[in-house]
Amino acid sequence: MTPILIVMVKEPRLGRVKTRLGQDLGLVQATWWYRHQVARTLRTLQDPRWRIVLAVSPDRVGLLSPIWPGHLPRIAQGNGNLGARMSRCLASVGGGPCCLIGSDIPQIEKHDIAASFAGLGSYSAMIGPATDGGCWLIGLRHPKRQPWGFLRNVRWSTEHALEDTLASAPSLTWGRSARLSDVDTGADLERLKHRR
Repeated sequence: MTPILIVMVKEPRLGRVKTRLGQDLGLVQATWWYRHQVARTLRTLQDPRWRIVLAVSPDRVGLLSPIWPGHLPRIAQGNGNLGARMSRCLASVGGGPCCLIGSDIPQIEKHDIAASFAGLGSYSAMIGPATDGGCWLIGLRHPKRQPWGFLRNVRWSTEHALEDTLASAPSLTWGRSARLSDVDTGADLERLKHRR
């Protein structure tokens, strides 16, 4: 069974994406950045070793949007907080190994995804730590068999998100992927520029 990589995306509309980044750069620049970052991510991660599925928001508009590559299948994220949406997306795509990522991780490369899928051969779950205390990837060997409480009570967008995610599923054996940075603010973007 071909592993599945879910990429969570939002329709890049002014004032609906990267609003914290927009406070620093302006909403037009933040929306432009996000749109081009998503396109780069999807180009970079195309690989015959896995299948990419887009988890789109908002549901109806995202499913019909012409902005996403037409060859990539789409599923709706649905309602609820981030944990509920991620859990639902993971459960909906099939029974084999599945990893889920965001679309705002400029440093991500194919080898990061390949290593995460390889980790699911040894662990029942994988997590990609983000430099801000959150996570950029969550992977499950059996995404339809999520333990009760998985991704509940996670303090998203805080430095506690990673530890809360692990605590939400103590019955899983967790492996760790590389530590990467996502971009939420202008300061995040500046830090990444200086690392290149």
